[in-house]
Amino acid sequence: MRTDRNDNRPQAVQEQDEEATEMVTSTGGQGPLEGAVIAVAGAAGPAGRAALLRLAEAGAVVVGSDSNPERLAEAVDAARYAHGGATVIGETVDLLDLDQTREWAARTEKEFGRIDGLVHLVGGWRGSPTFAETDLADWDTLHKLLIRTVQHTSLAFQDPLERSGNGRFVLISAAGASKPTGGNAAYAASKAAAEAWTLALADGFRKSGGEQGPRAAAAILIVKALVNDQMRAERPNAKFAGFTDVTELAEAIAGVWSRPAQEVNGQRLWLTPKP
Repeated sequence: MRTDRNDNRPQAVQEQDEEATEMVTSTGGQGPLEGAVIAVAGAAGPAGRAALLRLAEAGAVVVGSDSNPERLAEAVDAARYAHGGATVIGETVDLLDLDQTREWAARTEKEFGRIDGLVHLVGGWRGSPTFAETDLADWDTLHKLLIRTVQHTSLAFQDPLERSGNGRFVLISAAGASKPTGGNAAYAASKAAAEAWTLALADGFRKSGGEQGPRAAAAILIVKALVNDQMRAERPNAKFAGFTDVTELAEAIAGVWSRPAQEVNGQRLWLTPKP
């Protein structure tokens, strides 16, 4: 396990304009994540890769899952190579199968003795030119990717996160869930449903914590959209205005552990201005 963590990176939580839009941009490197065990669902995509790297840098044991074993292996190897000595492992898990998801959670807790976080980075997008042209097959796809996987991971990891004492369930959502457009009906509705489910989990954490406050937290990080180096290389003239870089997202994810559970539980943490 690496011990030379940088501990002087401040967490900046900015309030924007009179609407007090909250933006999480940075976190300390050493402290709440040193030795923590964090599961990352959807670890093979660009956001997943960035999260693996940042969490490993912070000293966490990182257990990533994805449905694509080849891409997952590449992501895990990249995080191990970047942070020599870090414990980063990958498991191919079908998150559409509740039993498999529960087995993943149980196996992880048994092997490492605890689970301190589940970061949900399973993504997907479908859209249409207009509302009238919406293909309901898109809803079926997005329901599986964006809702069902949230349901299964939250149900599987709720108890281990509460046992942790500092557990976090982190959902990544989109600003469009709060202000849907005609062509994004299926996507926005799926994201809104995932947010509602996560807020219900947060209420469960609140109630089980009683007067002492929640022992774990469920929080939602909201972006307009994500961008990475490959997208910039493929579209060098694109502005990507308002997009959040995946490295900034990873920094914000790590920052959720540096704040008290009661402070972040049930909160939408905006990384982009509110629509």
